[in-house]
Amino acid sequence: DGMCWSWPLVSALVLCSLLSVGTVRTAPCHTCRRLTDSFIKGLERTANKNFGGGNTAWEEEKLAKYARSETRLLEIVEAACDKSDFDCNRLLEQIEDQVETWWFHRQQEAPDLFQWLCIEELRLCCPPGHYGPECTECPSGPGGVCGGLGRCEGEGTRLGDGDCVCDPGYSGVLCQDCADGYYREKSSNHTQPPCSACHHSCKKCTGPQDNKCLDCKPGWMLHSNKCVDVDECGTELAHCPSNTYCFNTDGSYECRGCDQACVGCMGSGPARCKKCARGFRLTGAKCLDIDECSERAITCPGLNEACINEEGSFRCECAEGFIRRDSICVENLPPSDNELLLS
Repeated sequence: DGMCWSWPLVSALVLCSLLSVGTVRTAPCHTCRRLTDSFIKGLERTANKNFGGGNTAWEEEKLAKYARSETRLLEIVEAACDKSDFDCNRLLEQIEDQVETWWFHRQQEAPDLFQWLCIEELRLCCPPGHYGPECTECPSGPGGVCGGLGRCEGEGTRLGDGDCVCDPGYSGVLCQDCADGYYREKSSNHTQPPCSACHHSCKKCTGPQDNKCLDCKPGWMLHSNKCVDVDECGTELAHCPSNTYCFNTDGSYECRGCDQACVGCMGSGPARCKKCARGFRLTGAKCLDIDECSERAITCPGLNEACINEEGSFRCECAEGFIRRDSICVENLPPSDNELLLS
């Protein structure tokens, strides 16, 4: 029977529960690597344990017994996972038998714990340059995996599809091509030269200058090897919602809000309105605020109310010395002696 580890770092809720290897396989590879790395550090930490007896022969005999002892194993296991690392502690609970097997029987023939446990025994990981359930070899070319210019999706794990995720500037199955917006530098020797960035307007180019373009990014048009900005606003290519106007930018355009004085506009400010908004009037070339307070004889119908003009509107407030009570403006008098007594 396997010993039941009762180290303090593992939650009491999952004490000594041996779960199926099928469950173990759901644990990610990086958890297994973290656990084995920590285990190896524990091995190193306990390698030169000093028993301090003074008798060298006695010490060596004790140390030899301790080296493969259950005591040392438990010491390493107790510190293998951080208290807060739930995934590590759960995995450690699940693989009790495998760790014991390696410790007592397999260390000599399989000194690499990560390879024996995570790759071969638990089948959670793959060797470098391999991926997926069967540890299929990653696509490789000159320079190594993904040509040395990208990473293999899922490399080192039982996950992923093995496709190359290329570094910025590179594309293709093995990352051997220059991506859009990059060009191949010229090389003086026989090595494959790197890809460098084109001018920001170019999709394809022969150099970094703005006159080395072969094709343009969206929003630009090729003219004499230069990419010229397309004015979407002037060519009616833009589509802006109502009460906004088109503002041209390099390679694109923005829809910006009209001035509050406008209902529809052709640009920014009150002089570019198609129609004036309510509370504004066309004065000269601009839609300007109507001062309702000065134009109307009786703007605020309530007694003791004052009109306050606002941009595009107005509001009615109680005149100075008055306060609103029950929607009526009454004189703001200090409370009388009778009212003070009643309160």
